[in-house]
Amino acid sequence: MGLENLLEPVRDSREAELAAVGQRCIMAALDHSRVAQIVLVNQDDEHAPCIELSPAMLRAVADLLGLMAKRQPVLLMPQKQELSTQDAANLLNVSRPHVIKLIEEKQLACRQVGRHRRIEFEEVARYQQAQKLRSSQALLKLTEMSEELGLY
Repeated sequence: MGLENLLEPVRDSREAELAAVGQRCIMAALDHSRVAQIVLVNQDDEHAPCIELSPAMLRAVADLLGLMAKRQPVLLMPQKQELSTQDAANLLNVSRPHVIKLIEEKQLACRQVGRHRRIEFEEVARYQQAQKLRSSQALLKLTEMSEELGLY
């Protein structure tokens, strides 16, 4: 995995607005449709190829447009993608030795491929969500303690 799958955030406000409008149009079309597939055609060029998409595919495009409208960077990767310890460290914004420590402490599951460890992207995402939850709970507890002590 590298940054070749990273889509840069939209920088231009016009592009962000186009993405937002595109998302709204697609979602409105999906909300009013019960079809098994949707065909996109170029009305200006009858010889242009048609694109056939399922509603789920079009919904994925709408989700991507929504993120682009918010000017968020997007990383596209298969859910079952396996990451090296360095890739996992980059995603978690920690050091590679820290990822190895997490593996040894059984906080991150991995599999061995020869001498190398491979971690599923879903496992890294699960760990990241658990960390966010722990951080939120700790922050809530600190807030409660400061209120009890009158330090707000």
